[in-house]
Amino acid sequence: MNGVDLFLLGRTLMKIGEETLAAEAPDGKLGGIRTVLIVVGDIRAHPGSAVSEIVDRTGLPQSAVSAAVARLRDTGAVVSEPDTRDRRRVLIHPAPGISPRVEEVRAAPIDTSVAKALGSADPARLAEVLTLLDELARHLTPRSLSRLRD
Repeated sequence: MNGVDLFLLGRTLMKIGEETLAAEAPDGKLGGIRTVLIVVGDIRAHPGSAVSEIVDRTGLPQSAVSAAVARLRDTGAVVSEPDTRDRRRVLIHPAPGISPRVEEVRAAPIDTSVAKALGSADPARLAEVLTLLDELARHLTPRSLSRLRD
């Protein structure tokens, strides 16, 4: 595997994840889910960040990051607190517990989307791929990105 193959694999995995989440959405559409996932991934990798820092790292517009943070705060996925060094700034952290909405989103099964992407209903092949995905997820977490960039 090379860098191009890795990039394309990552994009494919993202699209499979989006398909799974869209299937679970009440209207069957992603809407702002993609932005929220990018923002929550950044917050998990960089706890205690200000919105401006998330904007810098993700390249998303400030308004989109602020809206995603508000949505995540409303669902209990993140908490915010004033920066003790600069009261004008708000620092965002992952919530200490898992909110019911986060549990609901995480519980969405990926089997159907992965099987569809594989183009195969072979249970053994699907089980093998799901096991490999679990293994990758165990080693390559959102925190891995911060180590990559440091």
